[in-house]
Amino acid sequence: MSGKAKRTGGGEIKMSDIARHAGVSPMTVSRALREPSTVSEKMRRKVDAAVREFGYLPNRIAGSLSSKRSNVVGLIVPGIQNSLYANMIQAISDVLRANGFHLMIANSGHRLDDEEVLVSALLAQRVCGLVLHNTTHTKRVRELVAKTGVPVIETGNLPAEPLDMVVSYSNFEAARAMTAHLGRLGYRKIGFVTLPLRDNDRSQERRRGYFAALKELGLPADPTLVLEAPGGFSEGADALVRLIQTHPGLDAAFFAGDVLAVGALFECQRRGWAVPGRVAIASFDDLDLLRHAVPTVTTLRIPRHEIGRRSAELLVNRLLGAPPERVRIDVGFEIVQREST
Repeated sequence: MSGKAKRTGGGEIKMSDIARHAGVSPMTVSRALREPSTVSEKMRRKVDAAVREFGYLPNRIAGSLSSKRSNVVGLIVPGIQNSLYANMIQAISDVLRANGFHLMIANSGHRLDDEEVLVSALLAQRVCGLVLHNTTHTKRVRELVAKTGVPVIETGNLPAEPLDMVVSYSNFEAARAMTAHLGRLGYRKIGFVTLPLRDNDRSQERRRGYFAALKELGLPADPTLVLEAPGGFSEGADALVRLIQTHPGLDAAFFAGDVLAVGALFECQRRGWAVPGRVAIASFDDLDLLRHAVPTVTTLRIPRHEIGRRSAELLVNRLLGAPPERVRIDVGFEIVQREST
């Protein structure tokens, strides 16, 4: 069946609208959504097609709420265990709580399909706003955001065309700035260790910034100087050893993750490699450990608390009646020069 679903009374699509469009009863739609195994495959396909076409989200909490939206904001980050997000999450929570809203946190694991599932689930719970650390999304996520009209903040990068509002910094410019900084200090063979690139526009932009800086410095763009590594101490140590084994003349390594950099520093200490005498080490993000390590570690400081605060303030303003408008805020970054370079 094709064409637009006609709504019973205008406004939000209802289950009865989906039923009429799919040519089945509302009871069949309900069973297909709640207990798919009780409905034939043919009926499920009809219902699924109608649900996808019109972005229908079953209201699982309608009976307990007097309004169409809750006072809960959903936040999706790539990893809950990553301490990187702690300051941002705390700032978001503080601002929301002070204004009568609450925060619900979910973990996408750097997978776009998982983010899609989580966005659908949060919208089905009638969250009043979303904060997404990703800035690359599936087509389905974009459709859901557009159809529901829920205010959205993106925080992971600075896309040219945000879904709605974005508060972040340029990963490209940050990586370019640090690589150029190492070049200005006299380092000529600079390795780069990045977090996995797949489904991660932040990592992709950091790698792009690294290569851009090499070009500006007049240094060769050697892809063998770039390694991907999961974010862990042992992975950082292993990456540095592999770089030095492959490139004995390596004089600096830039790690696009603070835990990776610390792992590399520990490995240098274990092997008796002087830092920065044998190899210089630079990091991305200012983990507190970096300023207490021996030697202290040069890094990029990202104002994650400010990102969280300003994101929550924008959401609250929108929820309290501010007119919708596309907002793009660049909070910038800072190079912190320390003993490791």
